[in-house]
Amino acid sequence: MLLYLIIACFSLILFLNCLALKPLPPWARPTELRLLSLCFWKEISFFSIPSSLKNSLNITTIIIPSPKLSFKHMMSTSNDHVEEVSGGAEMSVLDLHELVLECILEKLPPSGLCNMAAVCSSLRDRCMSDHLWEKHMKQKWGRIVGPAAYREWQWHLASRKDSTHLKQGKQRLWMKLFSFVRSFSWVRSKVHDTSKQTTTTRLPVDSNSIMSWYLALETGRFWFPAQVYNRENGHVGFMLSCYDAELSYDQSTDTFQARYPPHGRRPIAIECGVPWERLRAAPVDTSPHDLHISDCLNDLHPGDHIEIQWRRNKEFPYGWWYGVVGHLESCDGNENFCHCHNSETLILEFNQYTPGSRWRKTTINRKDHREEGNEADGFYGGIRKVNNEEEIKMWKRLWPVEVLE
Repeated sequence: MLLYLIIACFSLILFLNCLALKPLPPWARPTELRLLSLCFWKEISFFSIPSSLKNSLNITTIIIPSPKLSFKHMMSTSNDHVEEVSGGAEMSVLDLHELVLECILEKLPPSGLCNMAAVCSSLRDRCMSDHLWEKHMKQKWGRIVGPAAYREWQWHLASRKDSTHLKQGKQRLWMKLFSFVRSFSWVRSKVHDTSKQTTTTRLPVDSNSIMSWYLALETGRFWFPAQVYNRENGHVGFMLSCYDAELSYDQSTDTFQARYPPHGRRPIAIECGVPWERLRAAPVDTSPHDLHISDCLNDLHPGDHIEIQWRRNKEFPYGWWYGVVGHLESCDGNENFCHCHNSETLILEFNQYTPGSRWRKTTINRKDHREEGNEADGFYGGIRKVNNEEEIKMWKRLWPVEVLE
């Protein structure tokens, strides 16, 4: 298959060389030739190669070593010797059609884009563009990175920028103090050497770019807010709950480290090895220490799935707990005669607990519900209705094996 691809490319080059030696026919305008070239590249695009060849063909290794790739070098890598293109002309990767180069970059994984960005300044600018990284950001991080994480990232950039300005100001002051004892030429040479080392060892990345944010998440340098199901590795006291935490990604294990806020006087709890399936972005933009304002109370009917804020006492942050809307005691549950949705009293059931448990059921008022509870049973806060089927399936997957007491 690789040999077929090489021969096809070589045939096209010979065809184009022949066209250059002969006058073009009336129908062969430059526009049509460009379209012909584009169609050819589309037909032999990377996705048209069988999967068995994809695994052995690494597109980045073909185009990364140098922006100038001679056809002689490319042909010599195959087992079959192919005659060198007449004239020994070299073709740059940047000589490819704009759309063709763009298609190639869109097919590269994040690691490939980083490698391509190190080739030359022109490819660096292309490979760092936001529209290429938006897709990778959404595919890998979109489910667990929400608005709160983005705000935290902006605050992180702002604080880093302020600290940089402060550091530069202190450096300028020290430079003035030492300017009387150190020659200007010596300082200039040192600054030049430092800047040279920086540019050769590090790839300059715009801190405001999506690429910078992606790499900060990928390397685990940036701790971001999200929520963890069944915190502390499924502790029985947190079954079917979801709590806020700060997360850091570990590439070596493809898991996360979770840092939970302190509960009262207790120290910060840390959990390692948290898998992706136990994480989500916060569904509502409410701090774990604030009461969520419920806007669905009048729309709740028996059988609806809900999440409700709950905390042990006033010093604790809220967690979100899964439950369903139940029927009033005066209702037999018959759908044809049920009027529970018309009552001001709302029954919430947590069926993971045994019948008769004080955690099994609670009652709230639809009209004036705020935070309700006491130090013995905890405090119930805001409610959100769960309409998303994926969220409901997730709660059911986390259902405990045994009924809780």
